[in-house]
Amino acid sequence: MSFVLTIAEQITSTLDGMIAEISPSVIRKPMYGGSVFQSDSQQPNRMVCGHFTYKQHVGLEFSNGYLLDDPHSVLEGKGQFRRHIKLHSIDDIKKKHVREYLERAFASD
Repeated sequence: MSFVLTIAEQITSTLDGMIAEISPSVIRKPMYGGSVFQSDSQQPNRMVCGHFTYKQHVGLEFSNGYLLDDPHSVLEGKGQFRRHIKLHSIDDIKKKHVREYLERAFASD
């Protein structure tokens, strides 16, 4: 039997692996219909980022995204704190420099 991942599953699986590489001690929790990531178990309410699957995209959300530099102009959102990147394909991960933004988010936590 062949196993084919959906686009959303490919994206979230790639994000999970990338986050684990960037922050090996990261804590991943299923929450809000997606996954959230914490870098400090002593502060359980402090989330660095999360990914959530929507109808047309996967949203990679940064809890303190307003603090992140956005040299590639890919961050969306105008809320007080959060910013997100919409990923419509696996290629968007590279095109939108996702690793760079994840590295910044975990470095600033």
